[in-house]
Amino acid sequence: MRTLENRIPPPLVALSLAAGMWFAAPATNDAPRPALIAFAVILGLIGVGLAVAGSVSFRKAKTTVNPLRPGNASALVVTGVYRFTRNPMYLGMLLCLVAVGVYRSSFLAMAGPLIFLIYMNRFQIVPEEAVLEAKFGSSYLEYKSRVRRWL
Repeated sequence: MRTLENRIPPPLVALSLAAGMWFAAPATNDAPRPALIAFAVILGLIGVGLAVAGSVSFRKAKTTVNPLRPGNASALVVTGVYRFTRNPMYLGMLLCLVAVGVYRSSFLAMAGPLIFLIYMNRFQIVPEEAVLEAKFGSSYLEYKSRVRRWL
């Protein structure tokens, strides 16, 4: 299973799951309710905002945004949105997937965010954390002890 570690770009994982969620959800004749649409849009906007904020923080720190090459990190980013979550970009993608599930109003579609969470923890985040721990040592361990992985 190590062959999947840090191999597939997380946005591609999220987009693939979103497409699967969209098509897996049973089609209904019911029009989505305005409140449901509004909730989905708000979740999606929060998700996009978190992902953008995380990316901007990385760019300001002049470190890599490429999740497939965590060893290229030149700085440990612990400010901005990273004070609240160690993975704002992944959390943003997760919220966007939840938004798709809410919009589709399907129990089946809500499996997408769960699959994303499990996949990201196992094949992206755990390997990234090992690299960051080796690279930044006690600074990363201290950060990891005070800021949660997701929320």
